[in-house]
Amino acid sequence: MEIRWLGRVEYAPTYDAMRAFTEARGADTPDELWLCEHPPVYTLGQAGEPQHVLSPGRIPVVQSNRGGQVTYHGPGQVVAYPLVDLRRLGIYVKEYVYRLEHCVLKTLESYGITGHRVPGAPGIYVNLADPHGHAALVWPRPDPFAGLGKIAALGIKVSRHCTYHGVALNVAMDLRPFDGINPCGYAGLRTVDLATLGVSTEWDTAAERLAARLAEHLSP
Repeated sequence: MEIRWLGRVEYAPTYDAMRAFTEARGADTPDELWLCEHPPVYTLGQAGEPQHVLSPGRIPVVQSNRGGQVTYHGPGQVVAYPLVDLRRLGIYVKEYVYRLEHCVLKTLESYGITGHRVPGAPGIYVNLADPHGHAALVWPRPDPFAGLGKIAALGIKVSRHCTYHGVALNVAMDLRPFDGINPCGYAGLRTVDLATLGVSTEWDTAAERLAARLAEHLSP
């Protein structure tokens, strides 16, 4: 897998480039992993409902063809776009999503943070009362998001068994723009980053840790 470090790039042309790469690739095209951060932007997935964009202000809203609802991208967030041929990898979409989430969980673990999955809500969450604790969440819960903060969002597109879009990990952001939306379509869902949890780390360090795990778990 070739890892490409894009730096800070606008969302729309990056989205166009991913789609073009995927449409043009053949059976022998090597997989790639793109790492970047975006200037402030709200993105709507295919299931995105405009009413979940509450108060965008001056932040642009861009429609995309990834799965999921609305999310926010901005400086201080590691965005990883794996461009992977699932047939070559020998897995299906459900396993692919599981691996993406696993890579985020292991990245958080390297910082002493315990991440959690929430059934039916892709992404990774933390227990705000005990982000370092190892106790598993007990299901079912009357309110699945009670006491949780979302630290990583996930939205993918699969075309001809090849993936694009990906996962975003919040490192050290201005989190206020998340108040302008219902994150991922959930009203009142709190969004956090590593800095909120007391973890001080550079964007490059977090990106390298996540990239290493993605390359390991998404390579044949």
